[in-house]
Formats: sequence, C-alpha cells, structure tokens
Amino acid sequence: MKWTLIRYRAKPEAADRNAELIAAVFAELKAAKPDGTRYLALRLEDDSFVHVVETDAADGTSALPKLAAFQAFQNGIRERCAEPPLASGVTIVGNYRMLGER
Repeated sequence: MKWTLIRYRAKPEAADRNAELIAAVFAELKAAKPDGTRYLALRLEDDSFVHVVETDAADGTSALPKLAAFQAFQNGIRERCAEPPLASGVTIVGNYRMLGER
C-alpha cells in the first residue's frame, strides 16, 4: 500500500475550474469503481488543493491516470497553478475516524 500527497495552489481565477475538473474525476471514479485505489481531494481557503492517493499496487501505480476525466484534469494543470504541484510519499502517523480502521 502506498500513499501519496500532492499539493499546489491554483490561481484565483482558475480555482473554480480546477475544482470542477476534480469533481469530474470523482464522478468517473464512482462510475468505474476501480479496485485498489482510494482518493481524496481538499480545497483550502487560499485556493490551495491537497490530494491524497492510496494505492494497493505493489509498484505504487494508480488507476487515476487511465481515467479520461483525470487526463482532462492534468491537461493545463500548470497553467491553472500559482504554485506548481508537489508530490511526496506520506506515512500515516495517526488516524481517528478519518480513514476508517487501518
């Protein structure tokens, strides 16, 4: 199991569009129901976004890049950002009712 956290700040004029593109990814995930992938996206008050991806694949690959909606989200992400995406692996140190029993 691998966890990845991605964070970036959208340009104020692009933040709503970014959120719409993310919503489309979740709609496609809901329809496709890929196994082994869990995904959370948060929008902060300053138009920063935080994405958390968990994958069960041994090599850390995710079903997300195969989704058309995710590809649409990725298209132009750098142009929508005031601060570019930064991805890093994470380890859960504590969890109280947020992620279920782990």
